Amino acid sequence: MSAEVEFAPSGFSAAEPPPRPAGNIAAAALRFGSLIAFAAILIIFSLTAPYFLSIGNIGNVLGQSAISGVLAIGLTIVLIAGGSNVVTGGIDLSLAANMGLSAAVYASLTQLGYGDATAIAATILTGALIGTVNAIAVVYAGIVPLLATLAVMNVVAGLELVLTGNTVLPASTPFLSALSASDPFGIPVLAYVLLGFTAITTAIVQYTPLGLRLYAVGEFPDAARAAGLPLRRLLAGAFVASGVSGGIAGILSVSYLSGSTTGAGEMLLPVVVTALLGSVFSRRLVPTVTGTLLSALLVGFLVNGFQLLNIASTLVSGVQGVLILIVVSATTLLRRQEA
Repeated sequence: MSAEVEFAPSGFSAAEPPPRPAGNIAAAALRFGSLIAFAAILIIFSLTAPYFLSIGNIGNVLGQSAISGVLAIGLTIVLIAGGSNVVTGGIDLSLAANMGLSAAVYASLTQLGYGDATAIAATILTGALIGTVNAIAVVYAGIVPLLATLAVMNVVAGLELVLTGNTVLPASTPFLSALSASDPFGIPVLAYVLLGFTAITTAIVQYTPLGLRLYAVGEFPDAARAAGLPLRRLLAGAFVASGVSGGIAGILSVSYLSGSTTGAGEMLLPVVVTALLGSVFSRRLVPTVTGTLLSALLVGFLVNGFQLLNIASTLVSGVQGVLILIVVSATTLLRRQEA
């Protein structure tokens, strides 16, 4: 059973009137419009950009989207458990800095002579610890998630600068070489990592009782509390899972860039945009893992198409801003109509 089932808030009555037709039309336009827009982008670029829909190029887009996709999926888990209000609900602004510090840990350990197994364990543990700090600050200290994760972001970014000395730390191991390789069809291994990570996370978040509880806690906390669900523990677990995603993204980053580099914080805005845009690919306009993957690919194909047409890829930032403004405005209006 998918987690995209309809949850009934406490006090729901069968006598309540159905949603207004105008709201249904607007919701349908937002849902199906996103898919139509995605298809239109693919068609336009396939007609104007050479080799856009070739297997190799599609695999290349998947590989290039792997790091931001893993980070956005981690943020999606927090959005699901914490609620859609990014100020008082689910948000993790430390994810990009988490990836940077995790990558620095991996590169530092390999330079010290440690093997891949030790470096991988330490990197994922680093991400989990950052997620745990966020969980303690938000769930147990009661700090607003926006402020708590912003503070953690600054601390983590500072630790990365101390560890790296604000320089590039090169790293080269057999495992990293395998991650950065491609299969006989030219599809990067990172593409398979992204698809595998998405499949595993989707299975857990959207098709298990745990995932249903996360959705219940995020959408209807009062009803979830009345049902006896451990709200604090579930929300804390979401932040830890997000932290682990940051650690995994750190490993992918070291592989993709052949080391640890500065400037990981620049990925924060694209990751947040990707996670928020993912809701338009959901039937109920709620965050889903598969929706986030589609959102990441939408951005990836936009960047790739611009590159093939020799158009400045910086325009993608403007497109992302317009999209997120439309999505947030539309979903806010729809929820007001449904209230």
